[in-house]
Amino acid sequence: MSKNHRNRLTRVFFPHGTEPDPRFTLANERTFLAWIRTALAFLAGGLAAYAFADSSEADASIWRAVSVLMPAAAAALALLAIVRWVRVERAIRNSRPLPAPLAAPLLIFVIFAVAAVAISLDVL
Repeated sequence: MSKNHRNRLTRVFFPHGTEPDPRFTLANERTFLAWIRTALAFLAGGLAAYAFADSSEADASIWRAVSVLMPAAAAALALLAIVRWVRVERAIRNSRPLPAPLAAPLLIFVIFAVAAVAISLDVL
């Protein structure tokens, strides 16, 4: 397929390389959507922490901090998801090795931090 048949958005984000097998592009999109679902779960967790802060006997300031940090982590995960999607798509189109995931370390850090807070408050 020539560059003239590609839509404008594709030409802007992926100006070089060849059209990949659609299965690879669709797999990349499924991975992107999995990261977005994870970000939405973090956002919901932040809202739950905010509601829990008002009804908990535990230190409400810690729960309020969690209720701010979880949506911030959700926003960071969503941003990293789109960056990863573009980087992987470019690698596929240019027959280069796939880049390492940037979001995984952030996700692991946030999960451990929230678990540590929950354990310290005797929630788990």
